[in-house]
Amino acid sequence: MSDKIHDLGAGFWNIRGSFRLGGVLDIGTQCSLVRLESGKFIFLDSYELTGEVRDEIMALTNNGKDVEAVLNVHPFHTISCAQMAKDFPQATFYGSSRHHKQVSEVQWADDLVESEAVAQRYPELKFSMSEGIHYISPNEMIHAGSLLAYHPASKSLHVDDTFMSPPMKLLEVVLPELILHPTTKKALKNEPNAGKEYCDWATKIAQDWDVRNFCAAHSYLVKFEEGEFKKALLKAINKVRPKLENA
Repeated sequence: MSDKIHDLGAGFWNIRGSFRLGGVLDIGTQCSLVRLESGKFIFLDSYELTGEVRDEIMALTNNGKDVEAVLNVHPFHTISCAQMAKDFPQATFYGSSRHHKQVSEVQWADDLVESEAVAQRYPELKFSMSEGIHYISPNEMIHAGSLLAYHPASKSLHVDDTFMSPPMKLLEVVLPELILHPTTKKALKNEPNAGKEYCDWATKIAQDWDVRNFCAAHSYLVKFEEGEFKKALLKAINKVRPKLENA
């Protein structure tokens, strides 16, 4: 996949990039750029920017000097954090406790990315932590949990792994499709009603956030018309709810 930047309006840009699994299969990745009311910028996630996309980002951000912070919202997306810190040395870097351990060369902020302190610092965004499943799974192969970030002004949702779109557009029939991460069942906490808690949380996301631009890490940018995101996510939840609630 070649790097590409999408201007989704109202001060939100989604950058689609490459990530090769095992160095071979390119499953793609992303980061997003958000302009704050102050005129400064923040990134959602880290990505090594190159070429024309890097040039455009630097032009937008006063050669990077106006980037205030980088919010790394998925505990297992760590590969580009060190490079991002070199590219934007003046920015404050927020991450999960796993980021602190895995990329110790980055000077991380004391406030964790999922903290209420960070959410209050950036009212331009709404955040929601996945419930009923592990945010940082003890199994390193399970990546279903994450911190979701919604930008109401552009109606854009930035999400890594937790919700996905099918890998092939041929699978879209009437409405754009959504699926839950394939490790969701394995990510359930060992607690009573964990499956119900997860499904109820995801249902609330579908009902509360009017998403038109769905930015997922390892698929592609999906455009929804009014009400379509809600229908697609509820369909995905209802399909797996019996299995999750009886797990």
